Amino acid sequence: MTTALTAITNARIYTIDANFTCYRNGTIVFDDSSIIAVGHTGEVSVPPAARTIDGKGRLAVLPGLIDTHSHSSLLKGYTENAQLMDWLPEYQREHRALNETDAYYSCLVSYMEALKGGTTMVMDMYRFLHKGAQAAMQLGMRVQLVPYAADHPTKDFFETLASTEQLIDECRRYPVDRVKAWVGLEHITYCSEAMFRAARDLSDRYGVNIHTHTSEQQEEVAAVIKLFGKRPVHKFNDWGILKPGSVLAHCVWLDESEIATVAATGTAIAHCPLSNMKLASGPAPLQQFREAGICVGLGSDGGISNNTLSMWECMKGASLLQKVTRLDAAAIDAPTALRMATIEGARLLGVDKKLGSLEAGKQADLLTVDLWQPHLLPILDSEGHDPVLWNLVFAARASDVKDVWVGGLPCVADRQLCNVDEAALLEAISKQTGELLKRREKFAAIPMI
Repeated sequence: MTTALTAITNARIYTIDANFTCYRNGTIVFDDSSIIAVGHTGEVSVPPAARTIDGKGRLAVLPGLIDTHSHSSLLKGYTENAQLMDWLPEYQREHRALNETDAYYSCLVSYMEALKGGTTMVMDMYRFLHKGAQAAMQLGMRVQLVPYAADHPTKDFFETLASTEQLIDECRRYPVDRVKAWVGLEHITYCSEAMFRAARDLSDRYGVNIHTHTSEQQEEVAAVIKLFGKRPVHKFNDWGILKPGSVLAHCVWLDESEIATVAATGTAIAHCPLSNMKLASGPAPLQQFREAGICVGLGSDGGISNNTLSMWECMKGASLLQKVTRLDAAAIDAPTALRMATIEGARLLGVDKKLGSLEAGKQADLLTVDLWQPHLLPILDSEGHDPVLWNLVFAARASDVKDVWVGGLPCVADRQLCNVDEAALLEAISKQTGELLKRREKFAAIPMI
């Protein structure tokens, strides 16, 4: 369905283009095919037929936020207060009980939360992800779908490369810019060398990317070295999965040689600061990644390990974690954090030519933030300083997002989802959660290694 032309006028527009251009009093015009114009109000022509939203100097406009590593779930808050090596087996009880209906509602509730907070694209690592595609299309947002896959005998509740290939085929019936499937490997100790090599072949055959976790905790790295005689990234390189388009999540405990290998192979990193703090994994060497030229996006890691899918909290957390661990108040400034949540996330996912910034010709994934609130004032520049930019990163909340468009189509209007009956869905989601919890009771945790 084609929407009418839309124009937002008299708004503070952060384009996140190469020059990080900000229009203090700006106008953006877009439709369902592209952004038509963006610039200073008065210099951008607003077509008479356009639906016009007057920001009145109290709205900020930003590109849609991009979550580069998430896990859908119905069971936020049920696996708590544990280190990663103990947390994972407990969390995996969900997967042992999971069915397709659970997966649909897991994806739906996760994407609903993300979208209302201004996230327009999520890379979701989960199971039964044909249901994730349905949920995303229902809401109108974009997803990159990564099946958990493993072949260890004790992990037979995960996906396989055969089911991954089936998902890749199924996703071809959706618009490629809306839904795309990846090859996903759950963990180095869950997958055989043969599976890693076959994953590379599958990736090459279909022209899709590869995603896996690594080096999230010190104990995990020590266990990998004991099992394989090498650090995780070097084993990945031996097995051929590191290449442009591949993405590693976490990477908290990479050493200098591993950072160099990631950079040399063109592999990207999904940094999940809030999850890394909550699970006591530690601070990833984010500054070293960036200095090495590695593309780094931000990930929520999903509600199961973070309790929120807010990319606003991820931006703030990414900055503060580096400041406190490096004892450097200038580490990861607001523009850098915002880039990682937008254009760098788009680059990591290979969509930066079309998404991630507000520029004429790009697709119109954007959001508005209501600035006229006590916690976001002042909105007055002084002495060349823009407080709004810094307050967006360090004070804004997901609930401050007022409107969201994906591909120029409205998905959130005045804080309400446009394409679904949210109240009815919440009832269905809550009912399904109770059914999943009841089934989960019979499954005991299986140790990670």
